[in-house]
Amino acid sequence: MSQTIDVMVADGVQTIRMNRPEKKNALTSEMYADMAAALAEAHADDAMRCVLFLGTPGAFSAGNDIGDFMRVALAGGQDTWSVFDFLEAIITGEKPLVAGVDGLAIGIGTTMLMHCDYVLATPGSSFKAPFTDLGLVPEAGSSLIGPQLIGHHRAFAMLAMGETFSAEEARAAGLVNRIHDSAELEKAASEAAARIAAKPTHALAASRKLIRGDRADILKRMRD
Repeated sequence: MSQTIDVMVADGVQTIRMNRPEKKNALTSEMYADMAAALAEAHADDAMRCVLFLGTPGAFSAGNDIGDFMRVALAGGQDTWSVFDFLEAIITGEKPLVAGVDGLAIGIGTTMLMHCDYVLATPGSSFKAPFTDLGLVPEAGSSLIGPQLIGHHRAFAMLAMGETFSAEEARAAGLVNRIHDSAELEKAASEAAARIAAKPTHALAASRKLIRGDRADILKRMRD
């Protein structure tokens, strides 16, 4: 495990913290690999009943580390599999996913939230997916699940126009469940994850599966 991803398990909750504050938690291929490995552990361990994603004060994640991705591309792109391992894990994993967002959520910092089951944010958080500005298309199957979650017009504004959503706009759109002050966010997120972990396991898993539906189309869109 790298020093930029911290993993802790307590009371049935696996907490994955992106901990690279000097780079606003921009994600490298190594960080993706570490998070994918942590999610694989959660999937395999019945004692882990919920996963909580956190960043650091002021930054959930600034998205992909462009310098790292350039290095990977020039080396032949083998490390990009860690990205797909992580994305497949959050799309198909059977454990509920909670996220606590404080500050920047850019690129994957926003699109990964579309695959979470419960999201909390602070009032100063902002959400942006600037893919087209970079000459790219939306990642992680977000072009499919985004319109389903927040509606076509909002999804177009976010994913095609690259507009920034405030915390309140994200809550109104359905991307965020609740807004908490920065000092209260992690406590509130941990409590929400603990409440989920305490639910009857089989009933919760079956309910979540019914709510989320078949993920095959999302996986296909991600690969496309």
